[in-house]
Amino acid sequence: MNASFRFGTVGAPIATPKKPGGSVGAVQTIRALGLDALELGWVQAVRVSPETCAAIRAEAAAQQIALSVHAPYFININASAEEWPKSRQRLMDAAFYGNLAGATDIIFHPGSYFEQPAAEVLKIALPRLQGCLEELRAAANPVILRPETMGKSAMLGSFEDTLEMARHLPGVLPCLDFAHLHARPGDGSQNSYEEWMPRLETYAAALGAEALRGLHIHLSGIEYGPKGEKNHLPLEESDLDFRGLFRALRESGAGGRILCESPRMEADALLMQKTWQETA
Repeated sequence: MNASFRFGTVGAPIATPKKPGGSVGAVQTIRALGLDALELGWVQAVRVSPETCAAIRAEAAAQQIALSVHAPYFININASAEEWPKSRQRLMDAAFYGNLAGATDIIFHPGSYFEQPAAEVLKIALPRLQGCLEELRAAANPVILRPETMGKSAMLGSFEDTLEMARHLPGVLPCLDFAHLHARPGDGSQNSYEEWMPRLETYAAALGAEALRGLHIHLSGIEYGPKGEKNHLPLEESDLDFRGLFRALRESGAGGRILCESPRMEADALLMQKTWQETA
């Protein structure tokens, strides 16, 4: 049996009105558009009060919108010993306030290799993430931490990196950005049904069928060069074969959430939703 996907945007839809505005307005706009997921874009800093979080949680519950949080960009789990406490606090703030707001998943950029081998970086990253998880669970915070697959080869966050983090740490699962995975090699590969199916099979083998039915996906068009990602594009202004991707997702029995990061935000989210329905 095929699982289903919820569709939405990363950040407030473009059509979100000034009043009520903010995340509450974004939740209402997502529902009005006929979408059913929203990733709160706390990408610069976590500046939200417990009262605002309670309002977001209540509105999302009333509108039946699934929430996640994109944590600040300035997180690096391979940071120096001096810088790590600041990165850690940003991640923990996103997890604390995200949980108050009703978000189930906290997405973050893992950071940089700093020209070190991935295996050496993971020896630093895994214990640090483990410490974050232990603190969250001790506070009865159930959020899933999701390192995002990154679009540049110099960045921590290959498909294999995120699988390795998830294999070792219950409470960590990847955020699969398929545009980034396509851009990362810099050569136009990772852009076909034939290439995506083995990736999804590897994911299920490593993390289980339940994890495959609970994917958290970022998707957009993308411009890239030899070193990887340059910037996000509208879906139909890029070479990303998202229809082939949806066929692979459908045939592998995948499900979960697909959040649009295209400059066209909700227009492309609705295009994704329509395309998914047409692959049934």
